[in-house]
Amino acid sequence: MKCPFCNADDTSVIDSRVSEEGNRIRRRRRCLTCDKRFTTYETVELRLPQVVKQDGNRSEFNRDKLLTGFMRALHKRPVPTEYVDAAMDRIVQKLLSLGEREIPSRKIGEMVMQELYKLDKVAYIRFASVYRSFQDADDFHSAIKEAQRPQRKREIKKP
Repeated sequence: MKCPFCNADDTSVIDSRVSEEGNRIRRRRRCLTCDKRFTTYETVELRLPQVVKQDGNRSEFNRDKLLTGFMRALHKRPVPTEYVDAAMDRIVQKLLSLGEREIPSRKIGEMVMQELYKLDKVAYIRFASVYRSFQDADDFHSAIKEAQRPQRKREIKKP
């Protein structure tokens, strides 16, 4: 580790501690050249897959975009924020567990629909209406019938 004061490569670790959350390590270091001390933090860097859009363009996975989708669907719905955070965490964990370098945006949309189905049926229908590009009242009627079925472990029907 380079010294931030003199840019020397010779530094030594004086003390290491795990943070209270347990997700990073704090290291106290000393420069052997200028004798100044500084602190570094070590964290795990997880690479989420790139998102492949419908038109073939690729972009980095953006948790903020995921949150925006949830918040639009859940606008003025009585769903606690911690439930939304937990649903987003489940999606991110699924993406990490897939171990893929790229994932189609449709697959992420399906994951969002599954989570919304569990959280709030109205939000599920709102999201589905945009995601599946509903064209008429029959599309809404089908989605409402789907949402009224008894909940069981199932895949959301693809458009």
